[in-house]
Amino acid sequence: MENTLNMDLVDKHVMPVAEKISNNKYLMAIRDGIALMMPFMIIGSFFLILAFLPIPGYDTFMASVFGETWMDKVLYPVGATYDLIAIFASVGTAYRLAQRYNGLEPIIAAAITIAAYMLVTPYAIDFTVEATGSQHEVYGLAIDYLGSKGMFLGIIIAIYSTEVYRWMVSRNITFKLPDSVPPAVLKSFSALLPAFVVITSLAILRIAIEAVDLVSLHAIVTTVVSAPLTALGSSVIGTMLAEFAEHALWATGIHGSSVVGSVMSPIWLTLTDENRMAFQAGLEIPNIINQQFVEIFIWFGGSGGILALVLLLVFRSRSAQCKSIGKLGFGASIFNISEPIMFGLPVVLNPILIIPFIITPMVCVLTTYFAMASGLVALPAGIAVPWTTPIFLSGYLVTGGHVSGAILQLFNLALAMAIYYPFFRKWDGICLNSETK
Repeated sequence: MENTLNMDLVDKHVMPVAEKISNNKYLMAIRDGIALMMPFMIIGSFFLILAFLPIPGYDTFMASVFGETWMDKVLYPVGATYDLIAIFASVGTAYRLAQRYNGLEPIIAAAITIAAYMLVTPYAIDFTVEATGSQHEVYGLAIDYLGSKGMFLGIIIAIYSTEVYRWMVSRNITFKLPDSVPPAVLKSFSALLPAFVVITSLAILRIAIEAVDLVSLHAIVTTVVSAPLTALGSSVIGTMLAEFAEHALWATGIHGSSVVGSVMSPIWLTLTDENRMAFQAGLEIPNIINQQFVEIFIWFGGSGGILALVLLLVFRSRSAQCKSIGKLGFGASIFNISEPIMFGLPVVLNPILIIPFIITPMVCVLTTYFAMASGLVALPAGIAVPWTTPIFLSGYLVTGGHVSGAILQLFNLALAMAIYYPFFRKWDGICLNSETK
């Protein structure tokens, strides 16, 4: 009776709020837009690993084959992937947001966003020296703003430009051409007036910002939005709050990783890229917490460190039902897919298993942070591996080839099993009783 009452309260007061958050079009567009850049980060990470393989004599061999500058050549793809993170994120967000509106061409929204983002990006000054010895200033886009440094502004620009485009199209404020014009040309010219409004408004904004010595829109967004969010996302408390929110949503059946990830991923990916640049330059890695910290050391087996529960189900279950579900979900969990266990056991809306499901990732945040802060474990080197990479291999790769990463994963897995165990035994006993009646 009490459990039924609790579930009624969840259905009445929690679920409507959770569903509203999970269906927010902007959060979903950011989530899906960021997904666009992940394959490119993985490709860049492959070449980053290739440049720093921890094999004795590897540097000498590569230099003998490709010359002394072999590493620069191997790292070319890294610049073509990691250094365009802001572009991928902004284009992806604009495209996905436009898909949610009827009557918009997603590719046009993405094109307007690229032009708008380039417009607000400041110039860098370089100098050329002619044969006469005189110097001339040469201006070009500051390329570092095309990477993670500009990701927050890129997302904001994507939402702004797409919403202007939607507002004008919905009111039929577009450039009209005769019906005899080919459809492809008609669609392209439908972007003329929205693009003009977006570009003109941002040009005026940039001129105004520079006139009052506020440097650039990038600087303002960094100060007002990016820096505070990054400070929160890189802290232990902020990460634990994010993990609590994610798993509390999961407990109600909402895909918490998608909802929380749409807010936290831009922060954590920016920190990942800072680590990548430091690792690539041979400098000290600055950030303990980043995307790989969470994905690799907290989410093993999927959200909630669910691999720990799966192992208990497979090897310690007395209930035939629990054992069979554990075996069914084992393969998926090895590749960090948790849905078969989340909904098949279930963990969702299960008042017994929800408790360790929420507690485990928060405890693993603490153990991982202090293991890395103390120097016992190497920090994530900014290497992005596919989220489906199995445990131990993933920990080894993301730390730049340090076995300490795999050892930490083993420790966290054992700790997670200890946390889950009493709750697992309780649920296993309930299932066993129902089977023997």
